[in-house]
Amino acid sequence: MKLIHPPPDLAQHGLRALTMIAAEGGPPSPAARALLAAAQRHLLGTSVDIDALAPITPDALAAVMRDPALRLQLVQGMVVMTLTDGPPSPAKVALVEAFARALEIDVDDVRSIRRLADQQMLLFKLDFMRRSHLVDMVKHQYEDHGLVGTVKGLLGLRGYVEDPALAARYRALEQLPEGTLGHALARYFRDNGFSVPGEKGGFPEGGIYHDFSHVLSGYGTDPRGEMQIGAFIAGYRKQNPFFLILFVTLTFSAGVNVTPLPQPNMTGIFAEEGLADGFFRAIERGSRVTVDLSDHWDHWAYVERPIDEVRRELGITDP
Repeated sequence: MKLIHPPPDLAQHGLRALTMIAAEGGPPSPAARALLAAAQRHLLGTSVDIDALAPITPDALAAVMRDPALRLQLVQGMVVMTLTDGPPSPAKVALVEAFARALEIDVDDVRSIRRLADQQMLLFKLDFMRRSHLVDMVKHQYEDHGLVGTVKGLLGLRGYVEDPALAARYRALEQLPEGTLGHALARYFRDNGFSVPGEKGGFPEGGIYHDFSHVLSGYGTDPRGEMQIGAFIAGYRKQNPFFLILFVTLTFSAGVNVTPLPQPNMTGIFAEEGLADGFFRAIERGSRVTVDLSDHWDHWAYVERPIDEVRRELGITDP
């Protein structure tokens, strides 16, 4: 996922539309203001007072913004803007829908938040889950480990079964020399109190890229860190990258749990100092990674190597 940096004239038109979403129903919240300010610094290259911006009609925006890719990015930005302070209002979603129609953007993301705004929670969660990165994780688990391995992985996640041999393989990584990727991963599991694949409560191996992404990027496992790791993974993913953005924004900004497991849901996290800037930086940082770690990346070929060497090879730079 590579962010498109629009020219200054188009950037300001897009900012006018985003500000309208943020201001629908009342003045923009601190979280919305922080996100708009970060977008100006890291994406738009502008520095304007959003309170002085004039509204723009959907048709007027469509008349000047012609690039389909830029149109899609803007509509997706509008979707995120509806989720800065809890579930979206029907009026906010209606405004996004009006812009999407004028820009001729027909995306699942807008339909999903419409269901959320209308409080059709079952339909919303089913719709989100069938298109999300979680489905890709199950698919990759099946492709790499077959039906039996997939069933065992999912049952292990729910705490029903375990695979002692697989768990032992991951626990043995702590015996590798300090400074290797494998040792760092083992320390990550131990320090956070997480189960490893094969243990009860451990994630299937199809999702182990998430843990490696934490280790390689240095982002933490608190809500602030999870927001940035979602953005980082979206940056390097080739398939459905925006659903990672949507997932962490729903969880930690809108307070909506879209998983079958408990989550530390919260609202308004973009208001935390520096987080919105870190969010954009994480997307850009992830976009420079040379391999999609979520797509059958063979982590076993790297675990014995120095972690700094692996970072250099994969194009993972400092934050």
